[in-house]
Order: sequence, then C-alpha cells, then structure tokens
Amino acid sequence: MSLNSTLEQTRALSNSVWVMKTSRWIKGLTFALCWVFCASSGVAAPVRIFAAASLQGPLDTIVNNWSEHVVISYAGSGTLARQISQGAPADVVILANTVWMNWLVDRGDIARPVTDIVSNQLVLIGPASALALPNPDPQALLDRLAGSRLAMGQHLSVPAGIYAQAWLDHIDAWAIMRPHLAETDNVRAALSLVARGEVPLGVVYASDAFADARVSVLWAIPDDHHPTIRYPAAALTDSGAEFLAYLSTRTDAFVAAGFTALP
Repeated sequence: MSLNSTLEQTRALSNSVWVMKTSRWIKGLTFALCWVFCASSGVAAPVRIFAAASLQGPLDTIVNNWSEHVVISYAGSGTLARQISQGAPADVVILANTVWMNWLVDRGDIARPVTDIVSNQLVLIGPASALALPNPDPQALLDRLAGSRLAMGQHLSVPAGIYAQAWLDHIDAWAIMRPHLAETDNVRAALSLVARGEVPLGVVYASDAFADARVSVLWAIPDDHHPTIRYPAAALTDSGAEFLAYLSTRTDAFVAAGFTALP
C-alpha cells in the first residue's frame, strides 16, 4: 500500500466521527455484557486494562504471568483517556503521557493515586539498512526525506507525537518539517510506516524500534530535547489496584523490551 493511500485512509477515519463514537459505544456495551455474564454465572470478571499502544509486548508478557484473567485494550493515550471519560469500563489505565492522565484526574474520572511505572527514550528511526543520522538539523532531515515524509504520532493527542514536536521545536525544525509529516493515531502506526518502507524516517520510542527488526535507530534523541517520558498508571477498581501492585514489581520485563527504568 502506498503512503498516499495510507494517508487517505487516515483522513477518512478521522472524518468518521459517528463511526468512532458508535465503535466506542459497542466496545463499552461488550465489556458491560461480559461483566454481567461473568457475575451471573459465578465466573470472575476479567481485569480490564486500557494501555498505551507502545506497551504492547512486555505488558502481554506480564499479564501472562498474572494469576487472574486479563483483557487489554491497546490504543493511543488520547483515545483511551476519552473512552474512559465517556464511561468505558476499565480497572486499570496506563498512558504514555502525564497530560492525559492529569486530564482524567482533573475531570474526576480517576480518584485513586497515580503512579509512574516506567520511562522510555525517543529515537529517530529509518529502514534497517539506513545510514545513521546523528544530531540532524532541519536540512539534514529534509535531505534524507528526499520529498517523502517523516512518520510520527499526531502532535496534538499522541504522546510520542507530542514529544516529537518538542524535539523538532528544540532544533528549530517544527515549522519546516510540519508540511512533511505523516501523523498517525498511535506510535506503533508510525513505526509500521517506516518498517514497511513507506517513509524513510520516523520518530518513535526506543522500545518500538527494539521490537521491529525492519527498522534501525539513526539517532537517539537526547532526553533534554523534550519533556521527560513517563508512563503513569492508575487503578479505577479494587481488582485494578491488585494488578497495579503486581505490575510495579515487573519493571524487569519493560527494561528487557527496551524501556527505561525510572530512577
């Protein structure tokens, strides 16, 4: 599939507001019906986790070692936060940015304590065979793009995109690069564009690059070029609190997948 086709599909999805709202309603209804069935049949309801897309992989490993049944919904942090604010049932929420978690807290959607569980690093990636691009300036980025686009999460809602914009601002490249962006609904979608060879550059987390052999890290973006990356987590129920207590003991699984432990 070409980049233009991918972008056209993204625009179409963004314009389908009614479909998105209906999908969220159906997802919420499905969770509710599952809960009712489990309660009436005496089967324990699953622990429902809403998690940032970049956590996929190590979080799967962690829940496989948890004694209770778990259902995980992966998506962009902004999408998850809005779903919870609209009443989607969840026991735990883990986001990739404090802004969206603070938004939920300020709205009163989360009343329990918020805990940062892990960190990450922002990286510039390219295809596996691409040459390194250390400390690039705006012109170096444009030269490498050669008329193509740089993939990143949406800068207004996806945490990786918010961090990417901060980096581009830091190197005075945002205004220059903005017409050359391919913005996606979550960071894994940006990774996929580079992995499939549809764009030559992308900005993702180090853990994303670690998970896909089709890409290589061209430049590890310094931590002081953007806000600190933190994954805040909060429980919404007692069963969620039990899982969160277990999750706090499994930082090793995240580190093994390319994440960074908090100091």
